[in-house]
Amino acid sequence: MERYSSEGAVAQNAPAEAGLHARVLDHLGTAICGGELPPGAILNIDELVERYAVSRSVVREVLRVLASMGFIETRRRVGVMIRTPDAWNVFDPQVIRWRLASAGRIAQIRSITELRTAVEPHAAWLAAARIGYDEASELVGLAAKMWAAGKAGDEERFLRLDIEFHRRVLAASGNEMFVKLQDLVAEVLSGRHHYHLMPHHPHEQALQLHADVAQAIQRRDGDRARGAMVQIMEQAFDEMTAIWEQAANPAQ
Repeated sequence: MERYSSEGAVAQNAPAEAGLHARVLDHLGTAICGGELPPGAILNIDELVERYAVSRSVVREVLRVLASMGFIETRRRVGVMIRTPDAWNVFDPQVIRWRLASAGRIAQIRSITELRTAVEPHAAWLAAARIGYDEASELVGLAAKMWAAGKAGDEERFLRLDIEFHRRVLAASGNEMFVKLQDLVAEVLSGRHHYHLMPHHPHEQALQLHADVAQAIQRRDGDRARGAMVQIMEQAFDEMTAIWEQAANPAQ
């Protein structure tokens, strides 16, 4: 049976192919991150075609994407093999999403929180020297909106504002490599919210610290901006400590 008999057929089948590709990719990516497909496991194209009821072209495209993420490699006389986590592109937002959906969720959050602790305070320090006046005023206004959303218990709105706040600080740093981390920060904040790993009502201190960061950046006080951002990161660690300890000692 021919799959494409006309241009109209191509147009109709393209979205279906994309949907199948996304479904298979998501399932395999989550299985690899969760350890269901461990390092050294071999993927057989024919078995994947049968298992997911998709075409070989869909499977090949999925494997191409997984290879680009460092998840698999093709070895002569062996086939398509799962690689060890040290080969993965851990900065890919999709990889982070899969890891957050797996049993390694806590380790992923901890890893990114440690990265944020190293980067975001310095980004705030740089932002104080490089941000424009209008941008600085908007950042202060954003912190005020976060305060209002937090006090009202509007978790969804607070999450959106929190992601936007940290995105703007990274962008205002003027460092293009810092800016690229904004998707990682968004994924971990969204993941903490989705998996109920954040307080239902943000602590007043956290709300105040975001306001302190914004005001210090507006006043061009880099040291105070960096100090307040360090406190935000430390508080994030404090909030997660009990969860990490529980994960390490499930019997307690």
